[in-house]
Amino acid sequence: MKRHQITIIDIAKELNLSKSTVSRALTGHKSVKPETRQAVLELAEKLDYQRNMLAISLITKKTNTIGIIVPEFNSSYFPTAIIGAQEVASKAGYSTVICQSDESYETEVANTKVMLANQVDGILVSITKETRNYDHLKIFQRKGIPIVFFNRVCDEMDVPKVIVDDYDGSFRAVSYLIESGRKRIAHLAGPSSLKISEKRLNGYKAALRKHNIPQDEELMITYDLNIDKVKIYVNHLLNLDNPPDAIFAVNDPTAIETIQVIRKRGLRVPEDIAVVGFSNDFVSGLIDPPLTTVSQPVREIGRTAAQLLIDQINREVSDWKSIIRVLKTELVIRKSS
Repeated sequence: MKRHQITIIDIAKELNLSKSTVSRALTGHKSVKPETRQAVLELAEKLDYQRNMLAISLITKKTNTIGIIVPEFNSSYFPTAIIGAQEVASKAGYSTVICQSDESYETEVANTKVMLANQVDGILVSITKETRNYDHLKIFQRKGIPIVFFNRVCDEMDVPKVIVDDYDGSFRAVSYLIESGRKRIAHLAGPSSLKISEKRLNGYKAALRKHNIPQDEELMITYDLNIDKVKIYVNHLLNLDNPPDAIFAVNDPTAIETIQVIRKRGLRVPEDIAVVGFSNDFVSGLIDPPLTTVSQPVREIGRTAAQLLIDQINREVSDWKSIIRVLKTELVIRKSS
C-alpha cells in the first residue's frame, strides 16, 4: 500500500493553523511566533514531513540555500570556517552547498556554475591561488545574488569582505623573533596573486625596518603553496653561506614541513633555527616541537561572513558594498621559537 505523503495541509489541520502560517513556520519566517514555529517543526519531524523545496522556491523566489566555495581542505582552516558559517546559516533557516576548488581556477569556475544551477540565494567565496580573472564571480553581481569574500578576497569587486589583519599578525610575529635575538629571518611567502601573501610579506619587511635589520632578498622566497616544494626552498636557505637563524612561513602547513626538513638535516628547532607559522592550524600544537604561530579566529570568520551574507539576502544592510570586517590575530608562542 502506498504511504500517504504528509503535506502542509495535514500539519495545518492537526494544529488548527492556516496553511500560510505553517508554510511560514517551516521556512523560518520572522512573523511566526517562536512557540508556533516550534510546534510546527516538532509535528513535521514526528510525521516525517519532507518539504518540497522546488515548490517553495517558486513561491518565495528563494531556495533558503547558500553556497560556499573554498580553495582547499588540506588544513583545518577552511573546514573550521565552514563550520562557523553553517552555525549561522542553520540558525537562520538556510542549508549550505559546499564546493572545494582544489586551488584550480578552472574548478572554481565550474563550482560557480554548480551554485547557479542550484539557485543559491547567495555565496561565500575564498578564491584559489590561480584566480586572476573574476568574470565567473561577477555573474552573481549581475544577477543580484549576494556574495561575500573571506580570507582570500578580490579587491576588484565591491562586495563585503571578511579578513584578518595579516599585516599586523606578520609584523608582531617577526618582531617577536627579532626581540628573541634572531637576526637573519627568512620568509617563505605565498604567491603574489593572493592579498594575504602580500600583506604578510609587507608585515615581515616592516618589522625588519623597525628594528634596523637590512632586508636580504636571498632570504625572501615566494612560492606557489605546493607543499612538496618546501623541501627545495628550505634546503636552499640552509645551504647559504650565511643561513638564517629563523624562518617565518606564510602558513602553518609550510611551517610544519619546514620543521621536518630542518630536523632531517640534523639541526635543532629552535636552538639552531626558530620557526613561526601563521593560522594556528589544529596540528600546529601537536607536532614536535609545537609550532609558534599567529592564531586567526577562523570559526568567527565563517560566522561573520555568513551573517553578512544573510543580512544582504534579507536586505537588512543598506550600504553593504563598503563593508570590510577585519578581525584581530593573536601570537601563540610555543616551543618552535
